[in-house]
Amino acid sequence: MRKILRKTGMPAVLAIAAMMMCPLSIQAQRHDFANFNRYAKANAELPIPAKKDKRVVFMGNSITDNWASMHPEFFKQHGYIGRGISGQTSFQFLLRFRQDVINLKPRVVVINYGTNDIAENTGAYNEDQTFDNIAAMVDMARANKIKVILCSTLPASRFGWRPKIKDGMVKIRHLNDRVREYARKNKIQYVDYFSAMVTADGLGMRKEFQNDEVHPNLNGYAVMENLIVPAINREL
Repeated sequence: MRKILRKTGMPAVLAIAAMMMCPLSIQAQRHDFANFNRYAKANAELPIPAKKDKRVVFMGNSITDNWASMHPEFFKQHGYIGRGISGQTSFQFLLRFRQDVINLKPRVVVINYGTNDIAENTGAYNEDQTFDNIAAMVDMARANKIKVILCSTLPASRFGWRPKIKDGMVKIRHLNDRVREYARKNKIQYVDYFSAMVTADGLGMRKEFQNDEVHPNLNGYAVMENLIVPAINREL
């Protein structure tokens, strides 16, 4: 260490800091937090939409990801583009929003969020931060003349991968109420999947619409499709 310092002429503190930054920088480059690579090839292969094209992008987590894989006919039939990534939170959505939404030049973006934020997939849940991420995506979309549809977080009685969280439904309801009011004030369509899929006792998602208390099955997606298609058509 002393020989290195004498040769470089660097103060000790700066030299040590520089040596520490190198492995950290390499590690940061290897760690794709937002998973930009997931749709990079598919995005590059998409043609630039013509003026009359009515491109719609669905941004979301595993609920959107599974939707496109379980019922691809729905997306093909309507020409919708799925950009969901399993496990992601609104923090990761925001990082990849330009690449996976704005650069695709859609007319409309449908944003489904919240489940993994509340399940603490990327750290402790902070409703203000999640809400700010949602609002930031809306701002980015509108700045690029993309219409926005905000969708409620789906009911979930528990998160199987995060059993310590016992108040998920309380947090889901509160976030939904807040986003609904934000949408109303900002003249944004809000699609309420939650009310159509919640149990009569209000404690979770109806059994006929799910298999694991979080993710919809095909019956659940049918409910969502019946709600989202008219909303998209209104924007188009």
